[in-house]
Amino acid sequence: MQSLWMLLACAMFATMGACIKLASDSGASLAQVVLFRGAPSVALLLAWALLTHRSLRPPTWTLHFWRNLSGVTAMWLSFYALSQLPLATATSLNYTSPLFIAGWLLFRAEGGRRDLIRVAAVAIGFVGVIGILRPSIGQDQLHAGLIGLTGGAFSAVAMMQVRQLGRVGEPEWRTVLFFSSCVCATSFVGLAHTGWQAPTGEAWFSLLGVGSAGLVGQLAMTRAFGAGSTLLTAALQYTTIIFATLLGALVWSDIPDALAWGGMALVIGSGLLSTWRTYTEVRRKRRLKPL
Repeated sequence: MQSLWMLLACAMFATMGACIKLASDSGASLAQVVLFRGAPSVALLLAWALLTHRSLRPPTWTLHFWRNLSGVTAMWLSFYALSQLPLATATSLNYTSPLFIAGWLLFRAEGGRRDLIRVAAVAIGFVGVIGILRPSIGQDQLHAGLIGLTGGAFSAVAMMQVRQLGRVGEPEWRTVLFFSSCVCATSFVGLAHTGWQAPTGEAWFSLLGVGSAGLVGQLAMTRAFGAGSTLLTAALQYTTIIFATLLGALVWSDIPDALAWGGMALVIGSGLLSTWRTYTEVRRKRRLKPL
């Protein structure tokens, strides 16, 4: 059942990415896309918290500040990449965060020691990114690709902050609520700058798809991570790239060439290797922890 929840989440996130592209193609602004991504989560979680008399006061504001700063930045950059690049390419770049986490852990290694497995993960992932951002793509796509890669880096920072929030006992629903609220706040800033553009019928349909698919994906992923093996769940998240590739081929006839396929495979492989290494280290530390 855990695997089915995660596969559902991945399918929904790939669908959300497709809806972002469709909304942008239909004339919706990036600020409108961001608003529709955050608003359903805020409405649902805030109503649930008020009805169940949950406290909205967190144990720490500092971690939430850095988590939301990095997470919201990652979302804007990743959504821009999704609107400009082929769906499979942009999705692959969004999933480079484990590569950046592995690089950060290597940088922080004490005593000059280097984990060879993480070194391999970073090297494999770097080669994969080159395969995805190969020099043969247009200059406009290269710019969007670098923005998507930067979004992956900020996503890595956000993931580390989420882990810190979990360690201090912050419940997942409050983390998601604060994040979604900040997402909506930044969309209002963007709308104040660009103005509200009346969406077409197709744009409305796509924007609603962004919100509903994103919300279902978030809930399914939360259920999956809470239902069983963290390693299996984290590994299955890379099926989002596969779903995105299928949707890109079906809707836009974007079929990656051999080099892009190889790059995506290497990014997935480096992410799985990094995830496995982190998981084994956590288990080892738990076994060595004194009673």
